[in-house]
Amino acid sequence: MTVTFLGTGTSQGVPVIACDCDVCTSSDSRDKRLRSSIMVSHEGHNVIVDSGPDFRQQMLREKVKAISGIVFTHEHKDHIAGLDEVRAFNYFNQWRAQVYCSALVESALRREFAYAFAEMKYPGIPEIDLNHITLQPFEVAGIRFIPIEVLHFKLPVFAYRIGDFTYITDANFIQPEEMEKIRGTKILVLNALRREKHPSHFNLEEAINLAKEIGAEATYLTHISHQLGKHEDVQPELPEGIFLAYDGLKIEIPA
Repeated sequence: MTVTFLGTGTSQGVPVIACDCDVCTSSDSRDKRLRSSIMVSHEGHNVIVDSGPDFRQQMLREKVKAISGIVFTHEHKDHIAGLDEVRAFNYFNQWRAQVYCSALVESALRREFAYAFAEMKYPGIPEIDLNHITLQPFEVAGIRFIPIEVLHFKLPVFAYRIGDFTYITDANFIQPEEMEKIRGTKILVLNALRREKHPSHFNLEEAINLAKEIGAEATYLTHISHQLGKHEDVQPELPEGIFLAYDGLKIEIPA
């Protein structure tokens, strides 16, 4: 089973106008961070976790020809805004997009993409089937997902465990009972927004401390704003076994 980091960045702290900071002007490809998302590939199936505004660009970059499902963590725009782009997969693969999400996310999708769910459908709109998920484990194309509820300030967000791999984005607190679902993870992905504290995201110090507590063999930091700094500067500061993820990185996880 392969996990591809489609994006490791965030809208948080990213300027909406041209920026001449060291990160934004870096020639290092590891500093070019699209909005956070991963793709889990297994036995010819590709399952996407979050389709943010950069979804189309990510699919083109990775040359993805077909997907088997899209699983959402939460309803913020930087995680759902690219869903309209599934229409290409609808057309070429004759496939209705299978979307897996909580009730909160479903409400947001029906609001943001109302035309896709309207009774009178315009030709060519995205074809989407919504599959409601809770904290109970579920499967997509033979890949078993265990939802883990984390908090993004006060908003519940789903992290996911797949075998010995756990993906956590947009979090700054995890309840003890949900932490138990993470323990024993061999590969951990964890959000680390910046060095300064933030009201709804782990900062770098908090992410490192949590990674040490969980004790995975390898931890990859994602959902990185440009405020954290350049890859070549941050990586040498990290403890052994903790790495900055970057767009396009592929890691193998136990099936």
